[in-house]
Amino acid sequence: MENNIFELQYALDTFYFLICGALVMWMAAGFAMLEAGLVRSKNTTEILLKNISLYAVACTMYMVCGYAIMYGGDIFLSTITGDGVAGAEEPATYAPSADFFFQVVFVATAMSIVSGAVAERMKLWAFLAFAVVMTGFIYPMEGNWTWGGDPVFGMYTLGDLGFSDFAGSGIVHMAGAAAALAGVLLLGARKGKYGADGSVKPIPGANLPLATLGTFVLWLGWFGFNGGSVLATASVESANAVAIVFMNTNAAAAGGLIAALIVARMMFGKADLTMALNGALAGLVAITAEPSTPTALQATLFGAIGGVLVVFSIVMLDKLKIDDPVGAISVHGVVGLLGLLLVPVTNGDSSFSGQVIGAITIFVWVFVTSLIVWAILKAVMGIRVSEQEEYEGVDVAECGMEAYPEFVGASGSGR
Repeated sequence: MENNIFELQYALDTFYFLICGALVMWMAAGFAMLEAGLVRSKNTTEILLKNISLYAVACTMYMVCGYAIMYGGDIFLSTITGDGVAGAEEPATYAPSADFFFQVVFVATAMSIVSGAVAERMKLWAFLAFAVVMTGFIYPMEGNWTWGGDPVFGMYTLGDLGFSDFAGSGIVHMAGAAAALAGVLLLGARKGKYGADGSVKPIPGANLPLATLGTFVLWLGWFGFNGGSVLATASVESANAVAIVFMNTNAAAAGGLIAALIVARMMFGKADLTMALNGALAGLVAITAEPSTPTALQATLFGAIGGVLVVFSIVMLDKLKIDDPVGAISVHGVVGLLGLLLVPVTNGDSSFSGQVIGAITIFVWVFVTSLIVWAILKAVMGIRVSEQEEYEGVDVAECGMEAYPEFVGASGSGR
């Protein structure tokens, strides 16, 4: 009888894990739609190609070496054919291959964050070369120090210091933003974005309905992102935990959107759709570090803080002439840090000092290693398209086709 119950729980938990992984995979579509909507029409094809290509690269590199680095296994095959993930002391309560699938869609999410920040002026193949290193080494290393089983090189995990990140505000989102920031600093701003007098010229996206759809897709996918991180659902305790995580994830997104919309109205005198979209995403990022312990009201307030912060962050980065076409660094980096710092408010098992140490470790590791990789790529193959190619659009220069040829013409004139 006990064996039958275990088998049923194993099957249900595995199925739940896979469904949540599929939801997180669908976030790749959300990032693609959001970014395609927020860039100019002449750069749409390349941003779409980057998003679907980085997903394939992430899946392959994480299979080849990333998963083994993160969880201390020898090779990929040996980590999924035993009783559990590498380093586990007890048999798994779900199929180990389901764990791999769930983890690989997370690393793809981290890389998707980079895509939007460097949009409209980066060479496609330089971006994909960076994706190989990011998904195969940089992310798995910091993942090993945080979520990993056996620390590589004999290091302690950050959890030993009181660090907690339930679903990845820092491990996934802030890490992706740190890599993006390093790339943006070396890449420079888009032509015409900033005036010689320090003025900021808005460069509107080509398709706000698409950006809105992308945000809804991400909002939906986030239920798998946070809900799947419970790792189980086939018991009363785990089912209740999943329900709380879903409730708080949704509440934080709503709070973030409302707060960002109000702040944008107060600052700009108009209801800014792009700020509202980023506010919802900021709320989601803010709650990701700990969606299981706050009340619904606390989750809403945490999301609202994220929504307010993201508006000021986007404005500040523009003043610093850090050109991020989609606001990814603000949404995932600045608010990712906020999410980590909010964890001890409701989770007594974490400590503020542990959260700070963890945040610094993740940011420094990812930013420095990414800066080195970007610099090498810049020296070897170049990372930025020419001024003429940027003017014509990277769709033509990098892909040889346009997303909307009947509207922009053969010269890529969608400016």
